[in-house]
Amino acid sequence: MIRTGQQYRDSIRDGRQVWVAGERVRDVTTHPMFKPLVDIRARIYDMAHEAAFAGTMAYRDASGDTCSVGTKLPLTPEDWHAKRAAVNAVLDEVGGIVTRVGDETVGEMWSLYDGQDVLNEVNPQFSANIRRHVERVVREDPFHVSANTDPKGDRSKRPQDQDPDMLLHVVRETDAGIIVRGAKYETAAAYANQAFTKPTIANWGDSQLSDYAVGFIGNLSAPNLKFICRTGFAGRVPVEDYPLANRFDEVDTLLIFDDVLIPWEDVLFYRHTKAATFIRATLHRYSAFAFVQRNIKLADMMIGAALFNVRQTGLDQQPAVQEKLGALACYREGINAHLTAAIAMAKRSPAGLLMPDQSLLMTGRVLASSQLHHMMHLARELCGGQICVTPDAATFRDPETAPWMDKFYTMNESWQAEDRRKLLAFARDLLNSDYAGHRLTFQLFAQSPPFANMAAVYRNFDWEEPLRVVQKSAGLSDRVRPGHPGLKRAAE
Repeated sequence: MIRTGQQYRDSIRDGRQVWVAGERVRDVTTHPMFKPLVDIRARIYDMAHEAAFAGTMAYRDASGDTCSVGTKLPLTPEDWHAKRAAVNAVLDEVGGIVTRVGDETVGEMWSLYDGQDVLNEVNPQFSANIRRHVERVVREDPFHVSANTDPKGDRSKRPQDQDPDMLLHVVRETDAGIIVRGAKYETAAAYANQAFTKPTIANWGDSQLSDYAVGFIGNLSAPNLKFICRTGFAGRVPVEDYPLANRFDEVDTLLIFDDVLIPWEDVLFYRHTKAATFIRATLHRYSAFAFVQRNIKLADMMIGAALFNVRQTGLDQQPAVQEKLGALACYREGINAHLTAAIAMAKRSPAGLLMPDQSLLMTGRVLASSQLHHMMHLARELCGGQICVTPDAATFRDPETAPWMDKFYTMNESWQAEDRRKLLAFARDLLNSDYAGHRLTFQLFAQSPPFANMAAVYRNFDWEEPLRVVQKSAGLSDRVRPGHPGLKRAAE
């Protein structure tokens, strides 16, 4: 059931049409901008086969087959703790943060799995399809990603009133399935196996049965798909000077559906605006956990880089420095507390899964994403200005300049020039580089924009309890609190 890294590599050598930096890519497994992430995803597969990691990365199902912890349906708190441990094991093993590797997007399918009653309203076959695909991910272990965001076009107009291909839509039906046309932005699509594809908008115009209200599992080996990728960071700058950008840049793709056939068995909903609205409202009820967990690792990296820098210069005992380190620690532990509590307070979903407490999870996501840029700037302050002025590795090695670098960058016996250079290069790439700016902006894509995060908080917070408290404490009559459907928790 668990694939090997080589099996994964072979699965994406399928002749797919990929372009990056104006170049047609013949093999994404060897191209320098894709290879680092392909190698990491292959490493994740291989970890499940190794004695040191197998107990963390895999489990045996009721049939005795070995399956991935990341794709296991969450039924108990232990399942969530196991998923968390598996992600931590991966991030520690590869030495950095990877976001789009599958465990964080399979949860989106679980959200639709919870919405089978909604799917049954239009066609019971659609609910059967989502059940089969959830099982298939567990059994076949594909690299599963998510396709959400469209090129948008003019959002002041209905989709029907502009280029109809600007948003993904169905152009016709056939006996074999539906034919779709349009485009989606998707991270990692160029080197993944399949994508849960669904709309991002609720502007269906005046139609209750919109051709834009479609969701399906897209086979990324399908004919007529075009993968047009942004230029990656890997290989553009020396590895020694940019150790993160060269290893962990997850290349984003404009995935073009040029009349692609989606077989009926892969269609999850179609011309059903209620299902489309449901999935948009509940999309992150599980997947947000994995995204937010990665912010803890990012916080650890910022704290470690900052703390090493202040200790090597003897500033770690200054109260002002300790205050900033304390703020970083509060950020890190605040995220940790939200995730831990979300598991502890988890509830049964409509499909019987164990769903993290939605109010705690969504408020934790707001904390993680809204405060990240503040925390990055605190880490910059603690690292000091040297992360933006230190020469590159070649300067530290050039025979003419190396003595000067050794003289001015050696602090003591513990901190020689080379280690200090490595730390400053790491901090620069983490906080100041093009890659660092990309990761910060990526929060608006991967975690959804701030208004959407707050909307999720609004939908899931228990507004009735504060009203009850004030009603009782102020002695208000029952007339003032008749209840309002907008204040009920989305999970209920």
